[in-house]
Amino acid sequence: MAAASAPAGPDPTQTAASDFSRPPVIEGFTPLPRSKEEGFNDKLIRKTKENPFVPIGCFGTACALTYGLIAFRRGKTQQSQMMMRARIFAQGFTVFALLFGVASTALKPKQ
Repeated sequence: MAAASAPAGPDPTQTAASDFSRPPVIEGFTPLPRSKEEGFNDKLIRKTKENPFVPIGCFGTACALTYGLIAFRRGKTQQSQMMMRARIFAQGFTVFALLFGVASTALKPKQ
């Protein structure tokens, strides 16, 4: 009775599926070459140039909140209420700026 011979090496279909160090090979697909890794500052500058209204809205929100809290601590309730309303306006501005940025990016033709 002859013994079944075992394969000499590992099965190539199993090693390709378990090798996570390289991307999978997809027939007819060539990935774009990666540019250098983008750091936090580079990404922040790029995103600010793409949609400058979002950082303006964030800054306005932070300023209104800070000034409103200072006024509240000093007991100026009327001024504190006014600054909290300004904060809500600035937050709304930021949300609309985000939505505008997303919509403009989605409608922009692919390069």
